[in-house]
Amino acid sequence: MDAAIVCGLIILVLLVVMLLAGVPIALAIAISSVCAILPIIDLDIAVLTASQRIFSGISVFSLLAIPFFILAGNIMNKGGIAVRLINLAKLITGRTPGALAQTNVIANMLFGAISGSGTAAASAMGSIIGPIEKDEGYDPNFSAAVNIATAPTGLLIPPSNVMITFSLVSGGTSVAALFMAGYIPGILWGLACMVVAFIIAKKRGYRSTTKFTGKEAIRVILEAIPCLLLIIIVIGGIIGGFFTATEGSVVAVVYSLFLALFVYRSIKIKELPQIFKDSAEMTGIIIFLIGASSIMSWVMAFTNIPTVVANALLSVSDNKYVIFLMINIILLIIGTFMDMTPACLIFTPIFLPVCTSLGMDTVHFGIMMIFNLCIGTITPPVGTTLFVGVKVGGVKIESVFKELLVYFAAIIFVLLLVTYIPQISLWLPSLMGNL
Repeated sequence: MDAAIVCGLIILVLLVVMLLAGVPIALAIAISSVCAILPIIDLDIAVLTASQRIFSGISVFSLLAIPFFILAGNIMNKGGIAVRLINLAKLITGRTPGALAQTNVIANMLFGAISGSGTAAASAMGSIIGPIEKDEGYDPNFSAAVNIATAPTGLLIPPSNVMITFSLVSGGTSVAALFMAGYIPGILWGLACMVVAFIIAKKRGYRSTTKFTGKEAIRVILEAIPCLLLIIIVIGGIIGGFFTATEGSVVAVVYSLFLALFVYRSIKIKELPQIFKDSAEMTGIIIFLIGASSIMSWVMAFTNIPTVVANALLSVSDNKYVIFLMINIILLIIGTFMDMTPACLIFTPIFLPVCTSLGMDTVHFGIMMIFNLCIGTITPPVGTTLFVGVKVGGVKIESVFKELLVYFAAIIFVLLLVTYIPQISLWLPSLMGNL
């Protein structure tokens, strides 16, 4: 049997067994990768090379952006921006049918982009908007479904740590290009869910009673501007070439600290050590994952596994649209039981060569992959955002999942548009000169 097939099967079987046994995913990746290469090279050489790959994999300057963006997100999460963004979203949606649900969608898009976390968006928005919707007669399952379905939009709308990870594992794809490419797909995801929520709300008679006076509207806008400036300053600075993504992440930390401590005064100095500790723990997990995945990338390259996978897919069909559809289906399945970061690290080296050989731009592939994996965060059995949204909404997963089905249909429709219309992802980067 071909060495690539043997190694691939060893990785797959060991990875699945260890994950089912509860082994931490980074360890499972490292151990399965080392075991897979043993039929080809000696144990001593395999272990030594694996150790070197871990350190070389994390010794990348651009990775510094990840801990700083995590820290900025944690500061903003605890910095009192959720209520201000919700009020701005209420002002935008007005009194349209299901206005509170529409508010939830827009607030998730804004808050998720600022915090860089779908679970944080689902938790913050669900806990604040959910009770208000219940008071106005909304079905809790409907409210929870809207919140869950749109929480991952902030992972596509930059800044996004997953995009930085993809940039690294794909061989240095421009972070600025990925950031710009995520805007339209993320907004389309939100708009598709808004259309679905509008239709359901109109049918059920959900209407908002909130009405802002001119003075209140001005106050709401002024309070929200400092929050929104974070996105403008950081993304604008990166796209404009004023600083790199890594430097932009530091700017995000400084700005968020300034807002939280001096503008909103929502965080006290004594709370900062705990925020730093939480950010360090999250960073450690992600960086170790990246290091462990570097071992797997080396094994795949050494045994030529991506070429074998590419040939297998091409043997089914030589039509690129069919192959793109197959890859989407595989990624959707993968996303249901694997978190975004490890999935991105493992499957980018496998599918990227296939897609680029068929003419797909690397940035386009990155957005398609991240879009797929975002859907995985709201599907069982490992959908963390789904479980957070269910808990915050006070509903049962089986009842809210029925409500979610129509949103899944809308989201997958947008995924197909993103897959088959490259300019949805590439137009903004091309316009800004990042491609």
